[in-house]
Amino acid sequence: MPFSGQEKQDITNIWGKVAGNADNLGGEAMERLFRCYPQTKTYFSKMNLEHGSPAVKAQGGKVLKAVGLATQHIDNLSGALSALSDLHAHNLRVDPGNFGLLNQCILVVLAVHFPEDFTPCAHAAWDKFLASISACLTSKYR
Repeated sequence: MPFSGQEKQDITNIWGKVAGNADNLGGEAMERLFRCYPQTKTYFSKMNLEHGSPAVKAQGGKVLKAVGLATQHIDNLSGALSALSDLHAHNLRVDPGNFGLLNQCILVVLAVHFPEDFTPCAHAAWDKFLASISACLTSKYR
């Protein structure tokens, strides 16, 4: 689904504020995911999932840095995220529903940290963007 010029602007504006703090904000999103949806911990059984865990912070940083990559390739998400799609579909076999749960947690973190910028239009743009990323990541599931 193509993004309008305004949607792209809303996405890149907020990403510009997230980029320098991706590890902390990503860690917060992952902590929210594990706390609100404990069933998602299944995929991280060997990781310390306690509050403030460096492992959770690092994983969250990886997630948000992948989102950052997607912001740079917003018009070709499937190409930019192809390797991640392969990884999640063939190796990790993450339940596709979990992407939507993580998306909700990311949206909450953005709203909490950037209330002035996270307008209803920006919220809608980010929701569409994260849903598009999820669709790319699950496109190779069979």
